[in-house]
Amino acid sequence: MRTFITADTSRDDMVAHVYDVTYGIVKNQVDTLVIIDDSIVRGTTLKKSILKILDRLHPKKIIIVSSAPQIRYPDCYGIDMAKLGDFCAFSAAIELLKDHGKADLIDEVYQKCKSQRNLPKEEMVNYVKDIYRPFTDEQVSVKIAEMLKPEGIDAEVEIVYQTVDNLHVACPNDNGDWYFTGNYPTPGGNKVVNTAFINFVEGRNERAYC
Repeated sequence: MRTFITADTSRDDMVAHVYDVTYGIVKNQVDTLVIIDDSIVRGTTLKKSILKILDRLHPKKIIIVSSAPQIRYPDCYGIDMAKLGDFCAFSAAIELLKDHGKADLIDEVYQKCKSQRNLPKEEMVNYVKDIYRPFTDEQVSVKIAEMLKPEGIDAEVEIVYQTVDNLHVACPNDNGDWYFTGNYPTPGGNKVVNTAFINFVEGRNERAYC
């Protein structure tokens, strides 16, 4: 059962029921569990189901390894990933800006995005990249782990992401990395990401290409 493609209204209920674990194989407060995920988009399944279930085994630490880099930008070429507020990497970057007293950057990027609204899409720039620029990938990963760790679990939680550079090494003939880098292959992508950011700031829960 694929929770990622489930409708928003029923996803939370589904993630609580689709996983279980084999008990009696972990030394309490000694062993570290390492789990591999193909990608971490929203983090809903991790926070509301998987981490809680793994913590029942009483490991000392849980490490989640993502084979994909941090998903930071909307996709507009087929995959339904159109709302920035759904991405745990984006939410982590926003929280880091607030933590470091740089929340003014959110409004700066918002104004830059709005200023482009009447430009031809070929002239638009992806200003949402500025949201991530103050922080390293590792800082964002640490914040994601902090945000996705459920209340009440005992294990330490760490998230390790694939890097974009190493993804290119692993997939040298497939260069589609725009949801990680924001480097869209067509100018319409920059229009979508700017619209998605405007929607986020204005509190509009709608897809950027509707």
